[in-house]
Amino acid sequence: MSDDSHDAPQTVVAVHPEREISTMQKLPYFVGISRQTAGARGLSMSVVVVPPGGHAEPHIHRGYETGIYVLEGRVETRYGPGLRQSVVTEAGDFLFIPPGVPHQPFNLSKTAPARAIVARDSAEEREEVEPYEPETGV
Repeated sequence: MSDDSHDAPQTVVAVHPEREISTMQKLPYFVGISRQTAGARGLSMSVVVVPPGGHAEPHIHRGYETGIYVLEGRVETRYGPGLRQSVVTEAGDFLFIPPGVPHQPFNLSKTAPARAIVARDSAEEREEVEPYEPETGV
């Protein structure tokens, strides 16, 4: 195990996200840990809210993995070529999205928001996201 302590921040950082940021996915994000907020080098964590009946824009994350923990609600995530596959997660479930997999989450409730913690192995909270067109597969 390597000792990276000489490169790491020498303080513990508490982050209190007070406002949402806008993202390409068109969902409210509340950034917690990132390079900008905490000096993180290889991790970001945020809270995402999917409004009642809402969804993100179809997209791909290039070059980093994403882990999601659903805090509340039920979300259908369509994924893969043409977004033809799907998985439903609900409070207490984890979801792993490998780099380069097209996906689009949908809140299955018309009346309540869905909330989740999103973690990435990239410290950039304004992640490198590419739009995905399911009709063309690009």
